[in-house]
Amino acid sequence: MARVRLPTAAGRPGARMSRSTVQHVSPFPVDLTPQHPLCMHVAHTEDFNQTCGSNQSILSSRSRATFSGRKIVTGVLVIWPPHVPSYFNAGHRSPLYMVAGYLRRLPDVARVDVCEAGALNMNWKAVGDLLYQGSYDVIVMMNDFDAIDGFARFIEYAATLSSNSKLITFGRLSSVNPGFFRWYGLDAVVESGDYECGVAHFLAGLAARPAARQPPVALPGVAVRYGDTWREPSGPGEVLEPGAWVLPNVREIPYEAYDQLYARDDHKFCGIPFRRELVVPVARGCPIGCEFCEVPEIFGLRERRLSVDATVEYIGRAFAAGPFEYVAFYAPTFTLDRRWVRDLCDRLRTGPVFACWKCATTVHHLDEDLVRVMGEAGCVRISVGLETLDEKGHDGLPRAKRIHEDRFRQLAAWCDAASIELNAFVIIGLPGTTIAGTTRTVEFARSLGARVRPTMYTPIHNMTASMTAAQIAHFNRQFLIGHEHSETTNALYGFLFGREDRLTTVYEGIPQRTR
Repeated sequence: MARVRLPTAAGRPGARMSRSTVQHVSPFPVDLTPQHPLCMHVAHTEDFNQTCGSNQSILSSRSRATFSGRKIVTGVLVIWPPHVPSYFNAGHRSPLYMVAGYLRRLPDVARVDVCEAGALNMNWKAVGDLLYQGSYDVIVMMNDFDAIDGFARFIEYAATLSSNSKLITFGRLSSVNPGFFRWYGLDAVVESGDYECGVAHFLAGLAARPAARQPPVALPGVAVRYGDTWREPSGPGEVLEPGAWVLPNVREIPYEAYDQLYARDDHKFCGIPFRRELVVPVARGCPIGCEFCEVPEIFGLRERRLSVDATVEYIGRAFAAGPFEYVAFYAPTFTLDRRWVRDLCDRLRTGPVFACWKCATTVHHLDEDLVRVMGEAGCVRISVGLETLDEKGHDGLPRAKRIHEDRFRQLAAWCDAASIELNAFVIIGLPGTTIAGTTRTVEFARSLGARVRPTMYTPIHNMTASMTAAQIAHFNRQFLIGHEHSETTNALYGFLFGREDRLTTVYEGIPQRTR
């Protein structure tokens, strides 16, 4: 059966590949037992995972009716395919585990395995073992701006070694440029809405279509392949309120691999070196509306935020389960809800859970007293989108992001008084800015003691469905898009790839735990 299109030498999806029938054996290879952190069976995770509040379901009554007590889906694999990361933020990987956890809540999904293979921690032989021995009905591939390089190769492995599996993808890239993934001949693409909702609807759709030749039902936020055509989504994707989120199971995350990726601070990845990080996803959505950011398009302008009770309870369970040393609150704009932040700080100060932590927000959503309260509650790093101090680049920024030197100097003083490291996100190549203006931004931030994390301006909305995989790979926030090589571009690359001698020491104030 024609099943997958693979990229040609030029990178453009081309000839189809037939899938052969293989005999499946034991669901776990010798080196991927159910206890192995790369691939955890549901039976070994339910003792940790709990929903964060109510048992809200996103499935419609019609979809729920398709799950009638029979074992509809016997095996699901949720995987981040192997690749070499350009940048690493463990928070960006959290949907991998949250989708897996949510699928385990669905009736008649017998087994859900999750595999992080994109942290320089897994080879293609191990991937092949997993696919061949896993007996998966559905393989759920997470995609990202930075993870397209190994995408086609993984599909080739799946086509060869797990030929009966249905393939669906979700992630930031397919939410911004969904048409690109139709070239690969996948069975479904989550195009909008929360990832959990799209994948759950696809599984329900499989149950509602028992005959292989019966056309698929239209699903909200999900495009479904039928032969050589696609059934368009029935409407926008659905979203989950925070009470229905299933936070990551810390027992199935390869933290040792994550530690290694954070070890060199000159790479300017988001983590703190030499200390074990617990990511806590606390919010989705953002009303600020930066044109270079994908968050509003994927998760909406309305922020949805986890309750303080659920947040603190999760931190307590996680710290009891593993040797975590600090918390990374994963939210687009952490201090958007200042009352929530103050309530959280009160809970962290009074115990029983106290942890060092970091967050990301905007300069606009901070004030002196809030910074002081955050420092007293264990905050050791605040990251802010400084973007640029070059006023020539302010026209393309929301008003909340048009920061001037006096305001940033003031924030740096507040952070210094509270013993908090200030981390400044700076955009290189932002339209309107100059090399001189960017140099001034970086030098000024560093003169105030701030850590600078540069990233290339990337117009993600310029991507098109007809682009090749090689062209899409340039949108990983490390390349200048649409610029010919010149002395100017070479100078701009120097901000990102030049020698970095200013390394963080914030880890020195974070107590170590025995591992």
